[in-house]
Amino acid sequence: MLEKKGKEEIVSKHKLHEKDTGSSDVQIALLTERINMLSKHLEVNKKDHSSRRGLLRLVAQRRKLLDYLSRTENKRYQDLIKKLKLRK
Repeated sequence: MLEKKGKEEIVSKHKLHEKDTGSSDVQIALLTERINMLSKHLEVNKKDHSSRRGLLRLVAQRRKLLDYLSRTENKRYQDLIKKLKLRK
């Protein structure tokens, strides 16, 4: 689980305006951090199938948000992909 300090840091990096906490950019960044944490957990705990299912749900949710962002604001989508290093 993300700690409050870590979450605030991610939000401050990706927010669009001062009070932004729920834009697609912020949500995608938070999901990416959770996905990375769960991936590390699953490398150690290979038989944790419930966490694996949760990971797949998070990936699907992030995919939906990325698709939405690419349809509506393609420039922001491209910038976010580069910033989060999601594509090579």
